[in-house]
Amino acid sequence: MTRGDGGWRMRFATYEEENIHYWTHRASGYSGVNQEELASDQKTVWGECIAGRIASRFPGRAPESIRILDVGTGPGFFAIILAERGYQVTAVDYTASMLAEARRNAGVLAGKIDFRQMNAEELLFADGSFDVLVTRNVTWNLHAPEKAYGHWTRVLAPGGLLLNFDANWYRYLWDEQAQLAHSADRENLSRSDVRDETAGTDVDAMERIARQTPLSMRHRPDWDLRVLEKLGLQAAADEQIWKQVWTREERVNNASTPMFLIEGRKPWLWEN
Repeated sequence: MTRGDGGWRMRFATYEEENIHYWTHRASGYSGVNQEELASDQKTVWGECIAGRIASRFPGRAPESIRILDVGTGPGFFAIILAERGYQVTAVDYTASMLAEARRNAGVLAGKIDFRQMNAEELLFADGSFDVLVTRNVTWNLHAPEKAYGHWTRVLAPGGLLLNFDANWYRYLWDEQAQLAHSADRENLSRSDVRDETAGTDVDAMERIARQTPLSMRHRPDWDLRVLEKLGLQAAADEQIWKQVWTREERVNNASTPMFLIEGRKPWLWEN
């Protein structure tokens, strides 16, 4: 091992430890956010958004025949709404505390969801294990996102569908224009009647983590599309998806950082 390798490993260990520590202690508060979503119209909004895209990709397929992997499930929001609609759902997260919250939030559905503790960048499933992979607000937080995309592509069966909902979170740490827009968001929020979504969270800790994650400084979703196309997926981005899935509160809090959807389609066997 070279000295440079050792330095990289040291930085990675520090990042990984801080990231796990943050999300472990954030689990309860983040779970409260998911509980609010599950008790509101957001459950239907997100359910219809995802189910519609699945139906378009797999017309005529019954939900119970479709295997879905929820990567970075957190407190289980996607896993729960999809299991409720009858899909076969497996949900993974890196932290045990998040999975505990997910099982608790799932209630009677917990027995229908296969919860597993696993690293999103090193999935342990066999090739072609799933028809659909869904994830929300996860990719930006990864230390090796290109490696993760490789695993996500690998575990998709031929014809499989990848739905990645994310945003250019924390780009303001690297880009002056993004910083000005972020500051404007905070000023507009302070003048509104909308709740501050960062209240009760450790923003400094999140920014320390974001400074160590490569996607905070990338232009997305362009970066994601290039990576997925290199991996052999037919990829497209819907940069207006926030208009469909975000609440007024989310729109005010994150006006300059709109959510996008990256949709990747793995070719069917006859297309290869």
